Amino acid sequence: MSSSFIPKRIALVLNLAMVAIQVFLIRSVSSMNETNSYLYHKCSEAEGKYKSKSPYEGNLNFLIKDMYKDTFVRGFVYAYHGDDPNTVYILLQCGGDSYGFKCGSCLSTATSELRRRCPMNKAGIVWFDKCLLKISPTAFFEKIDDKNKFYMYSTKKVSDPALFNVKTKALLTELTAKATRRSDKLLLYETGEMKLGKMKLYGMVQCRRDLWFTVCKTCLDKIIGELPKCCDGKEGGRVLSGSCNFRYEIYPFLDTVR
Repeated sequence: MSSSFIPKRIALVLNLAMVAIQVFLIRSVSSMNETNSYLYHKCSEAEGKYKSKSPYEGNLNFLIKDMYKDTFVRGFVYAYHGDDPNTVYILLQCGGDSYGFKCGSCLSTATSELRRRCPMNKAGIVWFDKCLLKISPTAFFEKIDDKNKFYMYSTKKVSDPALFNVKTKALLTELTAKATRRSDKLLLYETGEMKLGKMKLYGMVQCRRDLWFTVCKTCLDKIIGELPKCCDGKEGGRVLSGSCNFRYEIYPFLDTVR
């Protein structure tokens, strides 16, 4: 039986394959800064299902139990356990403003919800407002996952969509540059704000922390490029993939905006 918790940073040159993008549009106007709302999930049927009390289920249970102590400290864990064909790969990424108890609580909620929505599936992913959880029988670490992606946006539009779009892209691009600069933080996360006349625009970008800086930037640049498609002139919007995400609003939505 083998088990490993992989180091936070592994510099690799990745061969990024283009994959078909399945996009799900989800309309949302509710503020979720004080909750851990369920956002979306996707069950992968291609990898099949495991049986109750099987070695795969045992390995999955071991990982989930073992992840809690690291989750509270780091807010991010990726690991694998078991031998082929029952190896389980798992990753938990909490939001940059969700740490300690909030992250541990989100792990508990996410594991229960993924099991409920994808019963016995060997692979699946679930997004909550405070975290992302992904499991698979095949390795996916250090790779961009843009196959699993969805949008959320406000139904309200601003008075000058063209100017608002330019300013929103500028803020998110600036935050991307800050999040992907080489530093000791290794968070791949940044928040900020910008004045827009009498109101303010608040933004956040984040990548999974198993990605290299340049790969994170590639991921964020891709989804920021989808602003016109997802959120044209909307007062708030989000694009969330299996590897990175951004959010912007005209109100504070994080526990701490730096």
